[in-house]
Amino acid sequence: MIYRASKKDCIPYAMKPKCCPNTPVRKIARSVHEDARDVARLIGATEQYQRSRHERKKVEGLFAHLKRILKIDRLRLRGLTGAADEFTLAAAVQNLRRLAKLTSQGPPIQGTRAPV
Repeated sequence: MIYRASKKDCIPYAMKPKCCPNTPVRKIARSVHEDARDVARLIGATEQYQRSRHERKKVEGLFAHLKRILKIDRLRLRGLTGAADEFTLAAAVQNLRRLAKLTSQGPPIQGTRAPV
């Protein structure tokens, strides 16, 4: 829906040159779904939504890693038990990668020897 101001409303308005400098009247487009968008904006501003979005981001990041890096974009095994086995192995791989990152100490420094 497009709302248009009348010319007699815009002419005496002091801010007209800043409001709509290239048009004789102001025109505002508003979607018919704007009420639903307003409700979604209100929900998005709540602290509970921010917390759930943060938690969802963690899980979705793991699934993105499975699909992109580990190439689990399609299940190779059939049935529910096959899918469960495949996801269990993929989760084990992700956990081992995280463990390696947490416990790694980097390469040994050149010129130093381990005590004998």
